[in-house]
Amino acid sequence: MIRLTLSVALTLGIPALAHAQPAKSVKVTVLSTMLAGNPNGGIGEWGFAALIEVDGRRLLVDTGARPETVLQNAAELKVDLSDVTDLVLTHNHLDHTGGLVALRQELSKKNPRALSRAHVGRGIFSPRPAPDGSDGNGLSRFKAAYEGLGGVFTEHSGPVEILPGVWLTGPVPRVHPERNWGGVGQVKTADGLVDDTIPEDSSIVIATPEGLVVVSGCGHAGMINTLEYARKVAGGTPVLAAIGGFHLFAASDAALQWTAGRLRAAGLRHLLGAHCTGLDAVYRLRSLLALPRESAVVGAVGSTFTLGKGIDPLLLAR
Repeated sequence: MIRLTLSVALTLGIPALAHAQPAKSVKVTVLSTMLAGNPNGGIGEWGFAALIEVDGRRLLVDTGARPETVLQNAAELKVDLSDVTDLVLTHNHLDHTGGLVALRQELSKKNPRALSRAHVGRGIFSPRPAPDGSDGNGLSRFKAAYEGLGGVFTEHSGPVEILPGVWLTGPVPRVHPERNWGGVGQVKTADGLVDDTIPEDSSIVIATPEGLVVVSGCGHAGMINTLEYARKVAGGTPVLAAIGGFHLFAASDAALQWTAGRLRAAGLRHLLGAHCTGLDAVYRLRSLLALPRESAVVGAVGSTFTLGKGIDPLLLAR
Protein backbone atom coordinates (compact mmCIF):
# COMPACT_ATOMS: atom_id res chain seq x y z
CA MET A 1 0.00 0.00 0.00
CA ILE A 2 1.29 3.46 -0.86
CA ARG A 3 1.60 5.65 2.22
CA LEU A 4 -0.11 9.02 2.38
CA THR A 5 2.07 11.77 3.82
CA LEU A 6 0.68 14.79 5.65
CA SER A 7 2.27 18.22 5.49
CA VAL A 8 1.68 20.47 8.46
CA ALA A 9 1.74 24.27 8.49
CA LEU A 10 4.22 25.98 10.77
CA THR A 11 3.37 26.18 14.46
CA LEU A 12 2.45 29.85 14.15
CA GLY A 13 -0.01 29.10 11.37
CA ILE A 14 1.07 29.88 7.83
CA PRO A 15 4.45 29.83 6.09
CA ALA A 16 4.75 33.13 4.24
CA LEU A 17 5.32 33.30 0.50
CA ALA A 18 6.54 36.82 1.10
CA HIS A 19 10.00 35.41 1.80
CA ALA A 20 10.01 33.26 -1.34
CA GLN A 21 11.73 34.35 -4.54
CA PRO A 22 9.04 35.79 -6.87
CA ALA A 23 8.52 33.91 -10.11
CA LYS A 24 10.07 35.55 -13.16
CA SER A 25 7.96 33.76 -15.77
CA VAL A 26 4.45 32.35 -15.42
CA LYS A 27 2.11 30.85 -17.98
CA VAL A 28 -1.22 29.14 -17.31
CA THR A 29 -2.93 27.20 -20.12
CA VAL A 30 -6.50 25.92 -19.78
CA LEU A 31 -6.77 22.29 -20.93
CA SER A 32 -10.33 21.47 -19.86
CA THR A 33 -13.38 23.68 -19.54
CA MET A 34 -16.80 24.01 -21.17
CA LEU A 35 -15.81 25.91 -24.32
CA ALA A 36 -13.26 25.51 -27.09
CA GLY A 37 -11.36 28.69 -27.90
CA ASN A 38 -10.39 28.02 -31.52
CA PRO A 39 -11.62 25.79 -34.34
CA ASN A 40 -9.78 22.45 -34.22
CA GLY A 41 -8.18 23.51 -30.97
CA GLY A 42 -9.64 21.13 -28.44
CA ILE A 43 -13.05 20.06 -27.17
CA GLY A 44 -15.14 21.39 -24.31
CA GLU A 45 -16.60 19.47 -21.37
CA TRP A 46 -18.02 20.17 -17.92
CA GLY A 47 -14.67 19.94 -16.17
CA PHE A 48 -11.41 21.71 -15.49
CA ALA A 49 -7.68 21.25 -15.96
CA ALA A 50 -4.82 23.68 -16.48
CA LEU A 51 -1.08 23.49 -17.04
CA ILE A 52 1.05 25.88 -14.97
CA GLU A 53 4.57 26.75 -16.15
CA VAL A 54 6.75 28.72 -13.75
CA ASP A 55 10.42 29.49 -14.41
CA GLY A 56 10.87 26.36 -16.49
CA ARG A 57 8.99 24.00 -14.17
CA ARG A 58 5.53 22.58 -14.90
CA LEU A 59 2.52 21.48 -12.85
CA LEU A 60 -0.87 20.11 -13.90
CA VAL A 61 -3.90 21.29 -11.94
CA ASP A 62 -6.85 18.87 -12.12
CA THR A 63 -7.43 16.35 -14.91
CA GLY A 64 -10.80 17.16 -16.48
CA ALA A 65 -13.94 15.04 -16.39
CA ARG A 66 -13.73 12.47 -19.17
CA PRO A 67 -10.75 10.12 -19.36
CA GLU A 68 -9.48 11.30 -22.76
CA THR A 69 -10.32 15.01 -22.82
CA VAL A 70 -7.08 16.45 -21.47
CA LEU A 71 -5.00 13.99 -23.50
CA GLN A 72 -6.82 14.99 -26.69
CA ASN A 73 -6.78 18.70 -25.97
CA ALA A 74 -3.09 18.67 -25.09
CA ALA A 75 -2.32 16.85 -28.35
CA GLU A 76 -4.35 19.29 -30.45
CA LEU A 77 -2.77 22.27 -28.69
CA LYS A 78 0.69 20.68 -29.11
CA VAL A 79 1.27 20.67 -25.36
CA ASP A 80 3.54 17.83 -24.23
CA LEU A 81 2.61 16.71 -20.70
CA SER A 82 5.01 13.77 -20.49
CA ASP A 83 7.66 15.75 -18.58
CA VAL A 84 5.17 16.93 -15.92
CA THR A 85 5.87 14.86 -12.81
CA ASP A 86 3.55 16.58 -10.30
CA LEU A 87 -0.14 17.38 -10.36
CA VAL A 88 -2.65 18.89 -7.97
CA LEU A 89 -6.22 17.70 -7.52
CA THR A 90 -8.12 20.62 -6.04
CA HIS A 91 -10.98 18.50 -4.69
CA ASN A 92 -12.65 15.11 -5.08
CA HIS A 93 -15.31 15.83 -7.72
CA LEU A 94 -15.38 13.68 -10.86
CA ASP A 95 -15.19 16.65 -13.24
CA HIS A 96 -11.69 17.33 -11.88
CA THR A 97 -10.43 13.79 -11.37
CA GLY A 98 -11.86 11.82 -14.31
CA GLY A 99 -8.72 11.99 -16.47
CA LEU A 100 -6.27 10.99 -13.73
CA VAL A 101 -5.77 7.32 -14.56
CA ALA A 102 -5.83 7.72 -18.35
CA LEU A 103 -3.25 10.51 -18.18
CA ARG A 104 -0.90 8.57 -15.91
CA GLN A 105 -1.30 5.40 -17.96
CA GLU A 106 -0.64 7.03 -21.32
CA LEU A 107 2.07 9.53 -20.37
CA SER A 108 4.07 7.00 -18.34
CA LYS A 109 4.72 5.11 -21.57
CA LYS A 110 7.01 7.97 -22.58
CA ASN A 111 8.22 8.97 -19.13
CA PRO A 112 7.78 6.61 -16.13
CA ARG A 113 7.72 9.63 -13.79
CA ALA A 114 4.97 11.50 -15.66
CA LEU A 115 2.21 12.62 -13.26
CA SER A 116 3.56 10.22 -10.64
CA ARG A 117 2.95 12.57 -7.67
CA ALA A 118 -0.54 13.86 -6.89
CA HIS A 119 -0.91 16.60 -4.26
CA VAL A 120 -4.28 16.87 -2.53
CA GLY A 121 -5.89 18.66 0.40
CA ARG A 122 -6.57 16.89 3.67
CA GLY A 123 -9.91 15.08 3.68
CA ILE A 124 -10.17 14.53 -0.06
CA PHE A 125 -10.59 10.76 0.42
CA SER A 126 -13.32 11.04 3.08
CA PRO A 127 -16.32 8.85 2.11
CA ARG A 128 -19.35 10.58 0.63
CA PRO A 129 -22.20 8.08 1.13
CA ALA A 130 -24.61 7.94 -1.82
CA PRO A 131 -28.31 7.03 -1.47
CA ASP A 132 -27.63 3.53 -2.84
CA GLY A 133 -24.96 2.90 -0.22
CA SER A 134 -22.00 3.41 -2.54
CA ASP A 135 -19.26 5.99 -2.04
CA GLY A 136 -20.00 9.15 -3.98
CA ASN A 137 -16.43 10.41 -3.64
CA GLY A 138 -15.29 11.14 -7.20
CA LEU A 139 -11.62 10.41 -6.49
CA SER A 140 -11.91 7.23 -4.44
CA ARG A 141 -12.87 5.19 -7.49
CA PHE A 142 -9.54 6.06 -9.12
CA LYS A 143 -7.25 5.80 -6.09
CA ALA A 144 -6.33 2.12 -6.36
CA ALA A 145 -5.85 2.27 -10.13
CA TYR A 146 -3.58 5.33 -9.90
CA GLU A 147 -1.51 3.77 -7.14
CA GLY A 148 -1.37 0.55 -9.13
CA LEU A 149 0.27 2.54 -11.92
CA GLY A 150 2.94 3.74 -9.50
CA GLY A 151 1.30 7.02 -8.57
CA VAL A 152 1.68 8.47 -5.08
CA PHE A 153 -0.81 10.72 -3.29
CA THR A 154 0.48 13.32 -0.83
CA GLU A 155 -2.17 14.83 1.44
CA HIS A 156 -1.54 18.35 2.74
CA SER A 157 -3.18 20.01 5.73
CA GLY A 158 -1.87 23.51 5.08
CA PRO A 159 0.10 25.68 2.66
CA VAL A 160 3.04 23.90 1.04
CA GLU A 161 5.50 24.78 -1.70
CA ILE A 162 4.90 22.23 -4.49
CA LEU A 163 7.49 23.70 -6.86
CA PRO A 164 9.83 26.67 -6.35
CA GLY A 165 7.51 29.68 -6.12
CA VAL A 166 4.35 27.57 -6.53
CA TRP A 167 2.25 26.94 -3.44
CA LEU A 168 -0.77 24.79 -2.69
CA THR A 169 -3.04 26.43 -0.14
CA GLY A 170 -4.32 23.21 1.39
CA PRO A 171 -7.86 23.43 2.78
CA VAL A 172 -8.97 27.07 2.78
CA PRO A 173 -10.51 28.52 5.99
CA ARG A 174 -14.13 29.61 5.51
CA VAL A 175 -13.98 33.11 7.02
CA HIS A 176 -16.84 34.48 4.91
CA PRO A 177 -20.15 32.58 4.56
CA GLU A 178 -19.79 31.96 0.83
CA ARG A 179 -21.76 28.90 -0.27
CA ASN A 180 -19.89 28.09 -3.45
CA TRP A 181 -21.05 24.54 -3.92
CA GLY A 182 -24.19 22.84 -5.15
CA GLY A 183 -26.33 20.10 -3.69
CA VAL A 184 -26.67 18.94 -0.11
CA GLY A 185 -24.49 15.86 0.16
CA GLN A 186 -22.83 14.49 3.26
CA VAL A 187 -19.29 13.48 4.13
CA LYS A 188 -18.17 10.98 6.75
CA THR A 189 -15.86 12.47 9.39
CA ALA A 190 -14.52 11.42 12.78
CA ASP A 191 -17.61 13.08 14.26
CA GLY A 192 -20.00 11.22 11.97
CA LEU A 193 -21.88 12.39 8.87
CA VAL A 194 -21.93 16.15 8.29
CA ASP A 195 -22.94 18.37 5.38
CA ASP A 196 -20.34 18.14 2.63
CA THR A 197 -18.91 21.61 2.09
CA ILE A 198 -15.99 20.09 0.14
CA PRO A 199 -13.65 20.91 3.03
CA GLU A 200 -10.52 19.76 1.16
CA ASP A 201 -10.92 22.43 -1.55
CA SER A 202 -7.47 23.87 -2.34
CA SER A 203 -5.96 26.29 -4.87
CA ILE A 204 -2.56 27.23 -6.28
CA VAL A 205 -0.78 30.51 -5.44
CA ILE A 206 2.19 31.91 -7.36
CA ALA A 207 4.05 34.98 -6.11
CA THR A 208 5.28 37.34 -8.86
CA PRO A 209 6.76 40.85 -8.82
CA GLU A 210 3.39 42.13 -10.10
CA GLY A 211 1.23 40.34 -7.53
CA LEU A 212 -0.26 36.91 -6.92
CA VAL A 213 -1.51 34.54 -9.59
CA VAL A 214 -4.18 32.26 -8.10
CA VAL A 215 -5.43 29.18 -9.95
CA SER A 216 -8.61 27.52 -8.67
CA GLY A 217 -10.44 24.38 -9.75
CA CYS A 218 -13.90 25.29 -8.49
CA GLY A 219 -13.32 27.63 -5.56
CA HIS A 220 -15.79 25.70 -3.42
CA ALA A 221 -14.22 27.31 -0.36
CA GLY A 222 -15.43 30.64 -1.77
CA MET A 223 -13.65 32.90 -4.22
CA ILE A 224 -13.03 35.58 -1.61
CA ASN A 225 -12.08 33.12 1.13
CA THR A 226 -9.55 31.64 -1.30
CA LEU A 227 -8.04 34.91 -2.51
CA GLU A 228 -7.90 36.48 0.94
CA TYR A 229 -6.24 33.36 2.32
CA ALA A 230 -3.74 33.47 -0.54
CA ARG A 231 -2.97 37.09 0.35
CA LYS A 232 -2.58 36.17 4.02
CA VAL A 233 -0.11 33.46 3.07
CA ALA A 234 1.73 35.95 0.86
CA GLY A 235 1.88 38.77 3.38
CA GLY A 236 -0.86 40.97 1.92
CA THR A 237 0.37 41.02 -1.68
CA PRO A 238 -2.32 42.17 -4.17
CA VAL A 239 -3.91 39.60 -6.48
CA LEU A 240 -2.74 40.10 -10.04
CA ALA A 241 -4.81 37.34 -11.64
CA ALA A 242 -7.55 34.89 -10.68
CA ILE A 243 -7.78 31.95 -13.08
CA GLY A 244 -10.05 28.91 -13.26
CA GLY A 245 -13.36 27.89 -11.74
CA PHE A 246 -14.95 29.91 -8.93
CA HIS A 247 -18.47 28.43 -8.82
CA LEU A 248 -20.35 31.68 -9.31
CA PHE A 249 -22.66 30.60 -12.14
CA ALA A 250 -25.69 30.54 -9.81
CA ALA A 251 -24.65 33.53 -7.65
CA SER A 252 -27.19 36.28 -7.08
CA ASP A 253 -26.45 39.83 -8.18
CA ALA A 254 -26.09 40.81 -4.53
CA ALA A 255 -23.48 38.09 -4.06
CA LEU A 256 -21.62 39.20 -7.18
CA GLN A 257 -21.65 42.82 -6.01
CA TRP A 258 -20.20 41.77 -2.65
CA THR A 259 -17.61 39.60 -4.42
CA ALA A 260 -16.64 42.47 -6.72
CA GLY A 261 -16.11 44.76 -3.75
CA ARG A 262 -13.75 42.29 -2.16
CA LEU A 263 -11.95 41.68 -5.45
CA ARG A 264 -11.44 45.42 -5.83
CA ALA A 265 -9.93 45.56 -2.35
CA ALA A 266 -7.61 42.68 -3.27
CA GLY A 267 -6.36 44.63 -6.29
CA LEU A 268 -7.50 42.12 -8.92
CA ARG A 269 -6.38 43.08 -12.44
CA HIS A 270 -7.05 39.95 -14.52
CA LEU A 271 -9.91 37.44 -14.41
CA LEU A 272 -9.91 34.32 -16.58
CA GLY A 273 -13.14 32.75 -15.36
CA ALA A 274 -13.46 29.17 -16.59
CA HIS A 275 -15.60 26.14 -15.76
CA CYS A 276 -18.15 26.83 -13.02
CA THR A 277 -17.45 30.55 -12.77
CA GLY A 278 -20.22 31.02 -15.32
CA LEU A 279 -20.49 33.28 -18.35
CA ASP A 280 -22.89 35.83 -16.88
CA ALA A 281 -20.88 36.03 -13.66
CA VAL A 282 -17.68 36.85 -15.55
CA TYR A 283 -19.40 39.61 -17.52
CA ARG A 284 -21.06 41.01 -14.40
CA LEU A 285 -17.79 41.07 -12.48
CA ARG A 286 -16.09 42.74 -15.45
CA SER A 287 -18.70 45.50 -15.31
CA LEU A 288 -18.64 45.88 -11.54
CA LEU A 289 -14.85 46.05 -11.46
CA ALA A 290 -14.66 48.30 -14.54
CA LEU A 291 -12.06 45.99 -16.04
CA PRO A 292 -11.30 46.29 -19.77
CA ARG A 293 -12.57 43.53 -22.04
CA GLU A 294 -9.13 42.02 -22.52
CA SER A 295 -8.63 41.66 -18.75
CA ALA A 296 -11.82 39.82 -17.76
CA VAL A 297 -12.88 37.02 -20.09
CA VAL A 298 -14.50 33.60 -20.11
CA GLY A 299 -11.88 30.86 -20.15
CA ALA A 300 -11.77 28.43 -23.07
CA VAL A 301 -9.69 25.38 -23.95
CA GLY A 302 -6.30 26.75 -24.99
CA SER A 303 -6.75 30.20 -23.46
CA THR A 304 -3.76 31.43 -21.48
CA PHE A 305 -2.52 33.91 -18.93
CA THR A 306 1.12 34.96 -19.25
CA LEU A 307 2.96 37.16 -16.78
CA GLY A 308 3.77 40.46 -18.43
CA LYS A 309 1.39 39.86 -21.34
CA GLY A 310 -1.97 39.14 -19.73
CA ILE A 311 -4.78 36.98 -21.09
CA ASP A 312 -4.97 35.44 -24.56
CA PRO A 313 -8.65 34.44 -24.82
CA LEU A 314 -8.34 33.00 -28.36
CA LEU A 315 -10.98 33.63 -31.02
CA LEU A 316 -14.03 32.85 -28.90
CA ALA A 317 -13.67 35.77 -26.52
CA ARG A 318 -11.45 38.15 -28.45
